[in-house]
Amino acid sequence: MKYESPEIIFAGLFEDLHLSGIWTDGKVITDAIPKTDPSIIMNEYELQKEQTNFNLEQFFNQYFTVTKAGESNFQTDINTGVVAHIERLWDVLTRAADKPVKGSSLIPLPYPYVVPGGRFNEIYYWDSYFTMLGLKASGRFDLIESMVQNFAFLIREIGHIPNGNRTYFLSRSQPPFFSSMIELLADQKGDVIYMEYIDVLEKEYQFWMNQSDIVNDQNLVEEHCVQLNNKTILNRYYDNHPVPRAEMYGEDIYTLKETDQPAKEFFGHIKAACESGWDFSARWFDDGMNLSTIQTGNIIPVDLNCLLYHLESILQKAFQLNKNNEKATHFESLANKRKAAIHEYFWDTNLQFYTDYNFIKQQSTSFKSLAGLFPLYFNIATEEQAASISKIIKSEFLKDGGLVSTTVHSGQQWDAPNGWAPLQWIAIKGLRNYGFDDLANQIKGRWINLNTKVFIETGKLMEKYNVVDTNLKSGGGEYPVQDGFGWTNGVLLQLLKE
Repeated sequence: MKYESPEIIFAGLFEDLHLSGIWTDGKVITDAIPKTDPSIIMNEYELQKEQTNFNLEQFFNQYFTVTKAGESNFQTDINTGVVAHIERLWDVLTRAADKPVKGSSLIPLPYPYVVPGGRFNEIYYWDSYFTMLGLKASGRFDLIESMVQNFAFLIREIGHIPNGNRTYFLSRSQPPFFSSMIELLADQKGDVIYMEYIDVLEKEYQFWMNQSDIVNDQNLVEEHCVQLNNKTILNRYYDNHPVPRAEMYGEDIYTLKETDQPAKEFFGHIKAACESGWDFSARWFDDGMNLSTIQTGNIIPVDLNCLLYHLESILQKAFQLNKNNEKATHFESLANKRKAAIHEYFWDTNLQFYTDYNFIKQQSTSFKSLAGLFPLYFNIATEEQAASISKIIKSEFLKDGGLVSTTVHSGQQWDAPNGWAPLQWIAIKGLRNYGFDDLANQIKGRWINLNTKVFIETGKLMEKYNVVDTNLKSGGGEYPVQDGFGWTNGVLLQLLKE
């Protein structure tokens, strides 16, 4: 099936809608569903747009239907408690298998799936793993399996799992949690799951390692792959379509004016940050504060490479179960090499913390963030490293409501004072892996208390929280704080029921 993005289907009209300033959120435009054949809409636009009484907003409303949040009519009953609230929300946030609509940006999926909520009316890749934690706590393995089947469909159909099931997300993925989803499902259904999805796991790995065979001393970077000293290959976030984001077109055109970078380079870094899921954070900024200095594509992230280590390890296990010893040995070797490289390139001996690595400058970014806990989550760190990290987490990241993602106040949503559910889970589980149960339980308790407090006050669970001042709402980012909310529901329910 051919998938085309709205900026191609509605070229001209698309740009005019986004640059009109009529809509505060560009995603509303890009996700709108055409009421008739796109060619008819475009013919009408060409005929009408030069007329003196032409009204762009009226034209849009005449020819497009705006996608509404499924939970907008949902009535919360605070008295039933937060667990019952989440259990009720699963069905509200669940979308049935999609029917194709010509000209829509939605990539139709063959099985039911859970969306985050609010403005996010599609499945998101890494969000879904943390949503699945809650589905597991609810015993909803039917939904976990159907979501895994959807992701397998996307890998087989497209070659990778896009950021979300939208045509404008096709040029990038998100943090690769698919192997963790398979592990979660296998815990319930047995080892047969590893063999059932072995082809899909390998195909996803090929996406992240694409062009690795032509990376060499003269050609250090291709797509997601970067060759470092001693011919080690590690991975970065990357988007192969460095133009303004279709869902934030107006924002990106405006922000371009604030940077000295060439447009192609700037948009490449912006969209690579979107692939990371951390859009945006000072973690990616050259000056440590301003979006105009974004350099995501120059950075090899610690969390991505820990996730790929896990994928290699799961592929080793799957091929072992499949009695393919040659491939099992191959992926075991790859995992061991990556593990050694994670120690070599991401452990900052001065900070005694795992950080990202800037391969252009050939040095640590010296930027501390919760991404530094992924080596604990995947049992890569040594006992000594984990001990050092736990001290820094307690002294610098732990706040009244849980953990801040970074200690920097940049105004971006993935920096202080905000805390996010997935990173609380990574931290709690990572610290537990090394016996730091007291600290893990402190984080757990503070996060549960904040989530519950906001729920009692508002009747909602939020996308992110202000963990520094628990009386204030979170902020930053390119859109209002969303409620719903898939991964918050998932992590909270798992923590409450464990």
